[in-house]
Amino acid sequence: MEINKEELLKSISYNMKMLFRKDVEEATNQQIYQALSYSLKDYIVDSWMDFHKKCEEQDAKTVYYLSMEFLMGRALGNNIINLKAMPVVKEALDELGFSLENIEEEEPDPALGNGGLGRLASCFLDSLATLGYPAYGCGIRYKYGMFKQVIENGFQVEKPDNWLKDGYPFETKNSKYAIRVKFGGYVRMVQREDGREHFTQEDALSVVAVPYDLPIVGYDNGVVNTLRIWDAEAVNDFNLDSFDKGDYQRAVEQENMARTITEVLYPNDNHYAGKELRLKQQYFFVSASVQSAVSKYMETHDDVRKLYEKVCFQLNDTHPTVTVPELMRVLLDDYDLSWTEAWEVVQKCCAYTNHTIMSEALEKWPIDLFSRLLPRIYQIVDEINRRFVVMINEKYNNDPAKVESMAILYNGQVRMANLAIVAGYSVNGVARLHTEILKNEQLKDFYQLWPEKFNNKTNGITQRRFLLHGNPLLAEWCTSKVGEGWITDLTKLSGLMKYADNDDELITLADIKHSNKLRLAKYIKDHNGVDVDPDSIFDVQVKRLHEYKRQLLNILHIMYLYNELKNNPYMDIVPRTFIFGAKASAGYRRAKAIIKLITSVGDVINNDPTINGKIKVVFIENYRVSNAEMIFAAADVSEQISTASKEASGTGNMKFMLNGAVTLGTMDGANVEIVEEVGQENAVIFGLSAEEVINFEHNHEYDPKSIYENDARIKRVVDQLVDGTYTNEDPGLFRELYDSLVNEDQYFILKDFAAYAEAQKRIDEKYRDQHAWVKSALINIAKSGKFSSDRTIQEYVDELWHLDKVDMKK
Repeated sequence: MEINKEELLKSISYNMKMLFRKDVEEATNQQIYQALSYSLKDYIVDSWMDFHKKCEEQDAKTVYYLSMEFLMGRALGNNIINLKAMPVVKEALDELGFSLENIEEEEPDPALGNGGLGRLASCFLDSLATLGYPAYGCGIRYKYGMFKQVIENGFQVEKPDNWLKDGYPFETKNSKYAIRVKFGGYVRMVQREDGREHFTQEDALSVVAVPYDLPIVGYDNGVVNTLRIWDAEAVNDFNLDSFDKGDYQRAVEQENMARTITEVLYPNDNHYAGKELRLKQQYFFVSASVQSAVSKYMETHDDVRKLYEKVCFQLNDTHPTVTVPELMRVLLDDYDLSWTEAWEVVQKCCAYTNHTIMSEALEKWPIDLFSRLLPRIYQIVDEINRRFVVMINEKYNNDPAKVESMAILYNGQVRMANLAIVAGYSVNGVARLHTEILKNEQLKDFYQLWPEKFNNKTNGITQRRFLLHGNPLLAEWCTSKVGEGWITDLTKLSGLMKYADNDDELITLADIKHSNKLRLAKYIKDHNGVDVDPDSIFDVQVKRLHEYKRQLLNILHIMYLYNELKNNPYMDIVPRTFIFGAKASAGYRRAKAIIKLITSVGDVINNDPTINGKIKVVFIENYRVSNAEMIFAAADVSEQISTASKEASGTGNMKFMLNGAVTLGTMDGANVEIVEEVGQENAVIFGLSAEEVINFEHNHEYDPKSIYENDARIKRVVDQLVDGTYTNEDPGLFRELYDSLVNEDQYFILKDFAAYAEAQKRIDEKYRDQHAWVKSALINIAKSGKFSSDRTIQEYVDELWHLDKVDMKK
């Protein structure tokens, strides 16, 4: 798609007048952002329409990627890159007196996701479009996202993330495709003349799911897929009949429900009302998406029993698992299929991606809540479970242990992972180690029953956002060495290996990293008020805050290092800047205490002149995609220190690798495969293995108190949590963290502490040899080809989805 500069300038000027009644000369940066975005959207919409027409003509099979979150990042820069319009847009803005960098800063990050789950989904959409495969991402149009994180007095404070306050120019409301979704009420059964039973849901509260579509632009190929996010509206804005009868609560009930369903991502579920809202959200977007997909298929086909030939649903973790009974409901109640016919369709349409081995993250719903809120869906789940339990009892001679492990309904709960496995034709893990743990530990019984369902799809990232857009200096250098092919085939970066011993190129690569560190140092100064040394090691851990990710291990080591410096201010270490970024779930008390600990330690260290700035600690507020791009580009060390066996894959590790950071980590998740690619000498690995962790958990032999009592370094650091060193105002502030380490240490922090401290010394030693360090950075970049989401998606297509490629250039 060719974008002409003069036409673009005219379009921007026109949009300024139509949107703001202003000339360009009077425009603010925000107004130019809006006008430019609408101008680019005009170009995109033409391709969007053409692609969907081509898909219909070709009758192409489509994947519906169902996910509670899509952490998209800003769209403007990504769209400009994928349209190959960067030079013309920059030139046009220059003529108008604006810089693209400043205009991009006007766009809020769409608050549609939080962590790796949502970012992976977004990378997958980018790759599907770039590879030319038809796809819909399906999710929720959250009005305020999870939250905007603000750090006040060192504590995380959650504020509404009002990303829609100025409107969002890239979205398109499609009320024509609105869908009714029902909650509550009761199920009425009617015996028909042919003897079959027909079920309807009566006296239900309904909301209208209204789709907002966002274009997903493929790289330079004319393909535009769709991210469809559903908003909720009341069926009737106001029920006058109910109001006249004095039933005010009933009159506004539907309106209130519609408003709350799409307000926030992951509402606090520490109480019953929060659990109910989460289940409502899941069914809301799943029901709308399934109904829409089946309806779209039936527009051009006449036999719903062949739906699987043209439609597949990929369940991104357990959140969308109600897809299974909802598709059954649609086929049974709306299209009059028999149970056997409907079940065959479901089993050929649904596939499940597992993102965790942690049992508490495998969703379970109280049966009383599930059956009250979704009565017809519960009936269907109950029947699926009844038939499945009959089958396993027959196969395993009524072994109660098998029923306890595998049943969908058990002990008053609906177990969603079990439902997804029973119904799906595929169950995949997201890194080789993770998949093996699923097969041999958490899902062992299911694997023994259906080994053919299980497969691995190691996660990946899109190089177009995290290198081409996020690190333009490095991207330009890569292109100058190996050509542009890496943009759509990341394995071509392997051509950089021939420069691994080229001193001039290594110096250039070091200069690029330094420039990126200067950029991040300015961001930190502007946002944190802390001066950091760009010549120091930028040691970075940015990811969702969870205990298994072990930010606590990182900050305890920093406390230990500070103690060492206080004992010996002249200790010879390479200056180090420790950078954190993370959100903790609003109801996750211990995780929020870890954030407070990090900021408290930073306050003490950053203001202690006696250590001569040898270490600094920075917590970057409101970690998100837009500042992540800057952080990855500047990092020297990638902290991937989760307890072995707990991290399914990780994708931050891949983003750091792509940008030339050296992994400091455990052999967990995709770290294992990263080390295989780069070699042990180009990473720093420490700690317990996954097998050792699992053995400790099985044998219950680990005693953290003995480590605490017998290692003076560890005892001093742990005692500092409660002796007022970092909490003069409240010595009990970190008592829970202290107790969790000494009495429990579920994630083996004390067990791995000595090995981690030794690994940090190895980082210091390796960094002193700058030639060897930069060579390792180059090797990490060159060996990152495996970790493109393009490779992951092609594996899904070839092995699971069997989609039809649509070539817009023919």
